[in-house]
Amino acid sequence: MAASATILGVTATSAVALAVEATPSPKPAAPASQAMNPAATTPTAPVEKVIVTYKARTAEATSNAAAKTDTAEKAAETGERLSFERRLADGGALVDLGATPTRQDVAEVMDAFRADPAVASVEADIRAYPMAVTPNDTDYAKQWDLFEPTGGMNVPGAWDKTTGSGVTVAVIDTGYAAHSDLAANTVAGYDFISTSADARDGNGRDADPKDEGDWNATDGECGTGSRASNSSWHGTHVAGTIGAVTNNAKGIAGIAYGSKVQHVRVLGKCGGSSSDIADAITWASGGSVPGIPANPNPAKVLNLSLGGASATCPTVYKNAIDGAVARGATVVVAAGNSNANASGFTPANCANVINVASTSREGNRSYYSNFGTVVDVSAPGGETRRATDTPGTVTTPENGILSTLNSGTTGQSLENYKPYQGTSMAAPHIAGLAALLKSAKSTLTPAQIESAIKSNARPLPGTCSGGCGTGIADAAKTVAAVTGGSTTPGGATFTNAANVTISDNATVTSPIAVTGVAGNAPAALKVDVDIKHTWRGDLVIDLVAPDGSAYRLKGSSGDDSADNVLATYTVDASSEVAAGTWKLQVRDVATGDTGYIDSWSLTF
Repeated sequence: MAASATILGVTATSAVALAVEATPSPKPAAPASQAMNPAATTPTAPVEKVIVTYKARTAEATSNAAAKTDTAEKAAETGERLSFERRLADGGALVDLGATPTRQDVAEVMDAFRADPAVASVEADIRAYPMAVTPNDTDYAKQWDLFEPTGGMNVPGAWDKTTGSGVTVAVIDTGYAAHSDLAANTVAGYDFISTSADARDGNGRDADPKDEGDWNATDGECGTGSRASNSSWHGTHVAGTIGAVTNNAKGIAGIAYGSKVQHVRVLGKCGGSSSDIADAITWASGGSVPGIPANPNPAKVLNLSLGGASATCPTVYKNAIDGAVARGATVVVAAGNSNANASGFTPANCANVINVASTSREGNRSYYSNFGTVVDVSAPGGETRRATDTPGTVTTPENGILSTLNSGTTGQSLENYKPYQGTSMAAPHIAGLAALLKSAKSTLTPAQIESAIKSNARPLPGTCSGGCGTGIADAAKTVAAVTGGSTTPGGATFTNAANVTISDNATVTSPIAVTGVAGNAPAALKVDVDIKHTWRGDLVIDLVAPDGSAYRLKGSSGDDSADNVLATYTVDASSEVAAGTWKLQVRDVATGDTGYIDSWSLTF
């Protein structure tokens, strides 16, 4: 059994990320829903119908009766049992060939139509098949976090629409341990560790983000309570979850395998400093850092699987994160691994980030995961041991998150794959999803990406004490929502994730402009609301239609002392025209407690 490896910090300026190393489990059988072999040829189904396009100005081009007559004539000519089925949207005529036609029958019928001077074209009505089948990566079956219906994130269903192409994801972490399952998807990064002793590379900041190892030789070397440990190769593990090369017949599949990963090194010996991390956030997102060349590949998604204890978000983090978001980058942060309220850890407690808690294979909050109202959403982070097992042991490696790694104990050695656990592993699932969304719809803002992920998450199938955000992220559902499709009954989702401050005894509104939806709103209009506010009984919440009509969602209550409003309301808005500006109106009716509208959405 491999020894555990952790990255720990105890001050606001040091980095924290927990990752337990274990040997992979034997490869299980692929689940039935994922058993299709992508290397096999596409199924060949018999042709049962043909599509006939008639030339303009012919009777058959516009008259179904004329097309039926022509079909009957071709049936008599070929001896086949042909029938006109229907007119297609482009004007073509769909002709059924009858029972079990042979290839020779199909060819004869098509030749007969082609010989007709009134026909512009004839083609077979061929079948298409889902392309989001199991990748041929040899360890994909172990990646339960991508596809299992209970604890997985429903990733394969998103790959028909997007794989993350055109998006760079910055992994702000320990740097890069060379790995053949990452190399083709890796672009130039930077080493931001300013102290050469911590960097272990003989100098300060430079253009080489190589991971030189974060091992500690003795207990107490990195502060009181720190333990001796081997190198974690943490950033390489995080990167594999996001962007491992896929369908290359080896290793694992990355969530956004069409994206590019950029390693930005900030964690070395004894973690990393907030000053270095803040500069890395700025540089990775395309901002200017004194003395550092401009980033040639600015990232649109930043993953920070790191953190430290702090009751507030330091100004240096706030400024860097706000700047990155203003430049269009989505910032994803791990909630932390202390089984405590995430509000006491930073940058998890900073605004303008997507704060990610960890869930287990069973869909519970992972025993180590931080929680609380600052958590936005959850994602698989795994459990390589049970909560009651001896700390430092690895008893359930099959329930961890398998990703790219290195076998070296201090310096780099041979590449390998191992399962880790941690909110550090959950965060890159969301970073990968953010890359899928940005690739699918390049105009999405960070606020829209956050809102889409949160509003399309599903409730945890297991338990969560303390608050796990809106649930486990669902990749396929979220991608479908932003691209205009849907994996569930319903229509388009419109969101507003811009924060609106709610002051004492004040009334505020947050607008959503609905476009492209014809007719009236549905009788079951879905209104998802996420409001951060102590003593929620102070709040009166209304949905205001474009014509000014108000629909009460929640009344005030002097007895409701709980925090926050995280709810889905259903409104009969069938009398309202859908298109126009809808508003969420929130009225605070008492003093002493304040908050803000975090996000809300409408699903038609």
